Amino acid sequence: MTAILGLAAFHPDASACLVIDGQLVGAVAEERLGARQKHTADFPAYAVRHLLADAGITLADVSHVAMGRQTSANRAAKLRYLLAKPANGINAVTSALRRHKATLGLTELLAHACDMDPALVMAESHFVEHHVSHIASAYYCSPFEQATAGFSIDGSGDFVSGMAARCEGTRIEVLDKVTLPASLGHFYTALCQFIGFDLFGEEYKVMGLAPYGHDRYAAEMARIVRLEGTDWYRVDGKYLDVWNGLAASEVNAAGQLRMGTIYSAALEQLFGPPRRREDPVTQREMDIARSTQAMFERAVSQCLTSLGDRVPLTRLAMAGGCALNGVMNARAYRDFPIGHAYLHAAASDDGTAVGAAFHCWHEKLSRPERFHMTHAFWGPEHGHEAIRRALDGCTLPVRECASADEAVEIAAELIAGGAVTGWYQGRSEWGPRALGNRSILANPAIPDMKERINRKIKRRENFRPFAPALLRADVSRYFEQDIDSPFMMHVVKFREKWRETFPAVTHVDGTGRLQSVAEDNNPLFFRLLTAMKRRTGHGMLLNTSFNENEPVVDTPAQALDCFLRTDMDALVMGRFVIEKARADGPAAPPAGAD
Repeated sequence: MTAILGLAAFHPDASACLVIDGQLVGAVAEERLGARQKHTADFPAYAVRHLLADAGITLADVSHVAMGRQTSANRAAKLRYLLAKPANGINAVTSALRRHKATLGLTELLAHACDMDPALVMAESHFVEHHVSHIASAYYCSPFEQATAGFSIDGSGDFVSGMAARCEGTRIEVLDKVTLPASLGHFYTALCQFIGFDLFGEEYKVMGLAPYGHDRYAAEMARIVRLEGTDWYRVDGKYLDVWNGLAASEVNAAGQLRMGTIYSAALEQLFGPPRRREDPVTQREMDIARSTQAMFERAVSQCLTSLGDRVPLTRLAMAGGCALNGVMNARAYRDFPIGHAYLHAAASDDGTAVGAAFHCWHEKLSRPERFHMTHAFWGPEHGHEAIRRALDGCTLPVRECASADEAVEIAAELIAGGAVTGWYQGRSEWGPRALGNRSILANPAIPDMKERINRKIKRRENFRPFAPALLRADVSRYFEQDIDSPFMMHVVKFREKWRETFPAVTHVDGTGRLQSVAEDNNPLFFRLLTAMKRRTGHGMLLNTSFNENEPVVDTPAQALDCFLRTDMDALVMGRFVIEKARADGPAAPPAGAD
């Protein structure tokens, strides 16, 4: 047995995965377990313990530990930066040395996490450059084996913000990379903070706000991000203060990771005073969001054009935090000759654990056997008896169904009738998206459903859209682009005739962040969508993550607690159904005719 433990550690979105004999058997972000702090940078001790116990092995059985970080990489670029900006460079070097020291103590950290003598840990360590790990997470999990364009883009990792590669067979050949201070990820985050979203990982809010604005700041954005004279992108460093901002990051009293300010006074001179988080969002912020997204799309398009000059874009494997920008992902299909793009379900830094593990399997161990990740359900599972125990103290009536099919039919009836329903099934999702196992579901055709969920359950900004999950066979019926998006990675325009039919999942610009569901991807969720189609004429659901300003629920007890403290109407956990009394009564199902 060859057991490879993949790790993403010493930075936000810590995670772990386990690959046995070339097959992924589990993957989970540390934030879902333990203290449940969103985007935690803690060493993924809980994740490691869960994976080993779930597989029935111990740390002594692990042959290799693969880390998606290589602190020795890109030394020349680091030295150039230090010499050019010695003040900022000190913070950068200090941060790198801290991570390097932690990496050297990897065996001890793992042994401590597993309550084991370090002398008994026989695993060999394998360190993979950050962006190579990102590309590996997408390419090695894809169905591609012929020449494939590999692309990764994020804030930074191992002093690189973007990487282009040629992937073929089991090899990844790095063609080019963009080093700091140039970073589209940091550019996007800086503007996100300026708009007033200063918690870690809130860039998706800028993407959601952008359609409300106009591209009035294109000239200002062009002063920050330079596209002329390069195949990739440059960023004017005078507008950013990344290292000082990162050094000032902290976890607040609510357990939220708040970054220090990574933009400089020069950005304020360009746009005026920044918005405070508690201030209302004005048209200025909407316009800045639109211009930020527009510049990001122009820059990524230039990168894809340059990559396509070196490797055909017929097949594209893409990852990195910026690969979560679903608007750009859909545009790539429109503007480039992409036959099939594979985007890893955990495109952010958590996904580097999987990339590093498969890089070890293919590159270090020279194993040719490939793995294709067709679904994202690699997290913990809590079975029927665990759910029953969690419900023992529930004061609401609990109904136990005779079969999963009965639970599906009851859930479909509730949702079609207007009930906002928690849906907790099987293994949890790998990555940030709820994909039908830890979801809150609703009927997308009910006009006030978006406002109701935002106000009473999710308690979030009203400009943020919800996602439509639908049967894969029906994507072309409802959307202008026929895209397979099982991991909810593409924001696509509804066909005009359907935009008023599904107000709860149609954004102000007529788009939806679609999730396509096939029977072999998630059989139970597929059956629920099919049951919805029988009742409403549309195999579509509003799908949002099962949480309330916290990491997505993991255990049945957490799911029950979230259900009870919010205004959800019903909860379906495994074969158990719990309903609350509804003052408004059920809504009439919409007509199913086209």
